[in-house]
Amino acid sequence: MEEKRRCFSLSQNKFLQHWCVILFISSLAILPLTQSFNYGKALSKSLLYFESQRSGRLPYNQRVTWRHHSGLTDGLEQGVDLVGGYYDAGDNVKFGLPMAFTITMLSWGVLEYGDEISSAGEYTHALEAIKWGTDYCIKAHTHPNVLWVEVGDGDTDHYCWQRPEDMTTSRQAYKVDEKNPGSDVAGETAAAMAAASIVFRKTNPHYSHLLLQHAEQLFEFGDKFRGKYDESVRVVKGYYPSVSGFKDELLWAALWLYKATDKEDYLSYALEKANEFGGITWAITEFSWDVKFPALQIIASMLLTEENHREMGFKLVFEQYRSKAEYYLCACLNKNNGSNVNRTPAGLLYIRQWNNMQYVSNAAFLPTVYSDYLRASNQRLRCDRGKVGLEEVLLFARSQADYILGANPMGMSYLVGYGSRYPQRMHHRGASIESYRENKGFIGCTQGYDYWYPRNDPNPNVVVGALVGGPDHMDRFSDDRKNFMQTEAKLGFWLSCMV
Repeated sequence: MEEKRRCFSLSQNKFLQHWCVILFISSLAILPLTQSFNYGKALSKSLLYFESQRSGRLPYNQRVTWRHHSGLTDGLEQGVDLVGGYYDAGDNVKFGLPMAFTITMLSWGVLEYGDEISSAGEYTHALEAIKWGTDYCIKAHTHPNVLWVEVGDGDTDHYCWQRPEDMTTSRQAYKVDEKNPGSDVAGETAAAMAAASIVFRKTNPHYSHLLLQHAEQLFEFGDKFRGKYDESVRVVKGYYPSVSGFKDELLWAALWLYKATDKEDYLSYALEKANEFGGITWAITEFSWDVKFPALQIIASMLLTEENHREMGFKLVFEQYRSKAEYYLCACLNKNNGSNVNRTPAGLLYIRQWNNMQYVSNAAFLPTVYSDYLRASNQRLRCDRGKVGLEEVLLFARSQADYILGANPMGMSYLVGYGSRYPQRMHHRGASIESYRENKGFIGCTQGYDYWYPRNDPNPNVVVGALVGGPDHMDRFSDDRKNFMQTEAKLGFWLSCMV
């Protein structure tokens, strides 16, 4: 069994994980109703996923009752309070970069489609999910030039199979600072807090102001002391390495800070450094927790419709941003003459073998946002193979959503808890072991691997709203707890249309 655990951990080191959000806008309702999926129900279920992933002392209104308090001494050894935040995927580690990205995307979704979320009765739950993350980010930012970016250790965590309530693995915390920079994680956290500050501006103005203060400090820190965080915190390299570097996160943060503050300095930063930092030179076919270029290119492109921006003298830069944004969108739609995103025989985008659905959901979110720009400017998407209308863009987004919810050769909903057939054996520590509520007895590190991990029975706890890794390149899926490439959950999956 020890050898199995060692091999398993080494395989997991290659695993790229993240959560994010996808929302499909209300304008999808203009299309013919050719399916029977309940997007409102999918939206409601997806928000529960974040409650399953909570670390810290759980609130009185916690709806996922098989979870309990955990990680209550996080940061104690380092003399800081790092209790709270979200556990990553099916593990018990808190990784700062993907967590911050999740908050940015949650906030973006609420800003774009708050009315649809409210109509579904989920606006309060959405804000609670964001605030659980931003409260932790505030704690993690203990000094203008210090950010704690990880709690726990991936290697020791993978050696054990335990509920978070029983953790005996390392809870060492890791930070970036002036001597050990991390511009990528500082930039993403700044983006998250800036975006969230807009969300809370009306409902909680004091909190919004606090978030903005932290966001501006973090951006200044990341820009002044430049470097990749995985060079400073080397234990993260096997899990969330910063392959794209930090320049995309700095551009991304600058744009979100501009949206939050209206300060021209932030927009000028994104425009003046567009070439040097790759914003208008990189044509990318992936948007993820690591690679932000397509999304920041889309945000910059949409600013072109505003008259004051056209008068800044950067029209050419805006147009170059738009060109690269549309390259990504056209690649997803299979409309480029050059590089397009691969698809499975049944039409699902297929970017990577490891947890492909995270890339699918990102690729479906961005076209829905960009379609608003196309509609407002009365334009069509410009691709190598011709112009693409709004309806075709939205049909693409719907096709990916419907595949996820069950319109696929397996007849499987990859959103756990949605529909009559969904994965029963998620690769998830807490879900696969009897809940603390049912059994308060201690379950040890090896005990979990020896008894709970190899069981063929369905998990005793259902992680409602989790989006698993999904099928392979031939639309095949194996519902096996050991098959972490396909059954581990990475993202919160949102739908916001026809609700």
